[in-house]
Amino acid sequence: MKAIKSNNVLINSKLVPACLIIQDGLIDDIILDTPAGFQGEIIDMGDLVVMPGIIDTHVHINEPGRTEWEGFNTATKAAAAGGITTVVDMPLNCIPATTTKKALQEKVEAVQGQLWVDVGFWGGAVPDQIDQLDQLLKAGVMGVKSFLIDSGVPEFQMMTEADLHKAMPIIAANQLPYLIHAEIDDGHQEEVTGVYQTFLNSRPRHWENDAISLMIALTEKYRTKTHIVHLSSSDALERIQRAKEQGLSFTVETCPHYLTLASETIKDGQTIFKCCPPIREEDNRQALWEGVKSGIIDFIVSDHSPCTPQLKLIKQGDLDKAWGGISSLQFSLSLVWTEARKKGLSIGDLSRLMSEQTAQFIGIDHLKGTIAKGKQADLVVWNPEEKFTISPDLIQHRHKVTPYEGKMVYGKVHATLLKGDFIFQENHYQGPKGSLLLRGQNV
Repeated sequence: MKAIKSNNVLINSKLVPACLIIQDGLIDDIILDTPAGFQGEIIDMGDLVVMPGIIDTHVHINEPGRTEWEGFNTATKAAAAGGITTVVDMPLNCIPATTTKKALQEKVEAVQGQLWVDVGFWGGAVPDQIDQLDQLLKAGVMGVKSFLIDSGVPEFQMMTEADLHKAMPIIAANQLPYLIHAEIDDGHQEEVTGVYQTFLNSRPRHWENDAISLMIALTEKYRTKTHIVHLSSSDALERIQRAKEQGLSFTVETCPHYLTLASETIKDGQTIFKCCPPIREEDNRQALWEGVKSGIIDFIVSDHSPCTPQLKLIKQGDLDKAWGGISSLQFSLSLVWTEARKKGLSIGDLSRLMSEQTAQFIGIDHLKGTIAKGKQADLVVWNPEEKFTISPDLIQHRHKVTPYEGKMVYGKVHATLLKGDFIFQENHYQGPKGSLLLRGQNV
C-alpha cells in the first residue's frame, strides 16, 4: 500500500488537494490527507499536478517487420517519459500487417518483456482479408482500421466503396470502432517538388471532405461505430456535427501537429513536417481548435508515425519521395497544453481530451481515464507552468527525428505511474511493467 498526495489532484475535472490511497495497483480511497497511523509509503508531490495517465489510441510501433523504424521497447519507454500510460498500436507498417488473427498472435508474441506501458491493438480491414474480418474482431483487437487511399505500404491495401459495403455489416455486428483514414484520391494531379505548397496542393481538403461524407452515409446505412482518424481539414467539421446531431455513432480525433503547426511556417524542403493528410494553413489550425473547444472533435492523439532518418530524405528535401509521418509521442501532453492554455482550456479539459474520452472510445473507462475509487492507479505527475526545450537528448523513441526539436513548451512531466508503480521519475525509468490489453480477455 502507498499514498500519493498533492495540492493539485485532478478529480471530477477540478484540481483539489487530495491523497490517493493505492493498493494492488488500484485507487483504494481518495481522502483529504494521509490517515494517522498509515503503514505504507507516503509520497508527497507538493504542488505538482497529479492527473490520469494519458491514453494515446493512435501509435504506429511497427514491430515486427519494421522494428528498425520503431519498436515496442523504445515507443513505450518514450510514452512513459511523456506521461502516457496506455497506447493502442496501429495495424500497419509492421510485417505482417495486423489483418488476421494469426498476425495479431505474432504481434502479441513480439511484445513480450518489452512494454513500459499498457498496450492494446487495432486490427486492419483490407480487401483481401474481409473473409477473416469477423475472426479478427473476436480475437482481442479494440476495433479495425481501413484506408480509403493508398496507405504507402503494400501490405495494407486501400478499401474501395464496394469493399466497405462488404466489411461494414461485419464490423457493425461486432459493435467495435471502425477507424478510417479519410482521404479519397479523385485523380487530382499536382507535381510535388521541394516546395511545401506543392505537397499541400497535392492532397487538397476535398479529399478528406469527400471521404468523410461517404463514411457518414455508410454509417447511417450500416450503423457502425465510425471514427475518423487524424482530422486535418476543418471544412469537414460542420458535416461531422450534423452526423452527431442525427444520432450516428461518428467520432473524430485530431493530432498535435494539426493543432500546433501551420503550412505558412514550414520552409521548403523540410521533409520532417511531411504527413498525410498534410499540415494545413493557419486559419485551418484555428478552426480545428474551435472544433476541439465545441466538442465536435472528440479527442487528441499523437499519430506517432516514425521511420528511419534515411527514409525522411532530410538532406535531399524531396517532399514527394520522403516518408510521411510525424514523431511526437513523448511530447504530446506538453505540445497540446502549450497551445490549449492559450485557448483558455483548463487542465480538466486537457485530461478529458487526452485520457477520459480516449478511455471511453476503446471501452476501458471502467479501468482508466479518470481518478476514481476502484480504477487503475495510472497517473502522470507534471508541472503545467514549467517550460523546457525539446532536444535530442530527451527523446526516448528510436530515432531522434521530430519537427519539434528546439521548440519551447510548457508542461514538464516529473513522474509517471502505472498501476501505482513509478515507471518514470525525474529521468529515471523502472520497468518494463506494462501489460497487454486484449478485448474479451482482460478488457
